[in-house]
Formats: sequence, C-alpha cells, structure tokens
Amino acid sequence: MFGKGLLNGLRVTLGHLFEKNITQQYPEEHPKLPLRSRCSFRLDSEKCISCSICALSCPNRVINVESYKDENNKKHLTKYEMQLEYCLFCGLCVESCPTKALQVTSDFELSAYSRAETKLTLFDEYSKK
Repeated sequence: MFGKGLLNGLRVTLGHLFEKNITQQYPEEHPKLPLRSRCSFRLDSEKCISCSICALSCPNRVINVESYKDENNKKHLTKYEMQLEYCLFCGLCVESCPTKALQVTSDFELSAYSRAETKLTLFDEYSKK
C-alpha cells in the first residue's frame, strides 16, 4: 500500500502527542543521575598518604601528585592535579587508593572554554597560604 510508512510514522507521532513532556529545562532542573555515575573527583587531603598508586594506575597518566619527605621519612602532599581533558572516568584511580582518599562525586558540570580550565586541582598546599 502506498503511504504505509507515512501512516505508521504519523501513528507514532500522534501517540506521543498527548503524553507528558520528557524534556528537562537544564539550569532550573538538574537531571536525576544514577548512583553509580562517575562525574568528578574529590580528594580528602587528610587521608592521602602521597603514595602515587592512583597516578600509576591511571591508563592515560592524567594524575600529578607532588609531595615531600620530612625528617621522619614520611611523605606529605603538596599538590594533587588531574587533567580532565584526557580522563576516561574509568575509576581505576579511585579503586586503587589504599586509604580511600580519592572519591567520585556526582558533580557533572565539567564543561570549559579552554584547555587550561580542564585542569582540576584537588589540593595545593601553596595556594592555601
């Protein structure tokens, strides 16, 4: 029959015409994300022992950990940065952290206008002073 595809498409369109809208007005309404969504990262600098296991487990090497040793040969964190433009958000760094200092958050607003803005500085001892 001629126009069968057109009638089938029109049937689908008219079927959805009287349903509730599913479009969300983004800045006013935030989307409901699943609990397991991987969006951004948070570092608890008190728990971090500067072991750099997270940096070594990252497949794209986006994590930069800087630290120093004191007179007791104990490491102290001075800087923790991530280059999010190359991050796969695979979560291997979070899984490998022995003290669970690095965690995933649900903050998904990571857009930026330049590459310099994609650097996520989670801890910087020098900027605190």
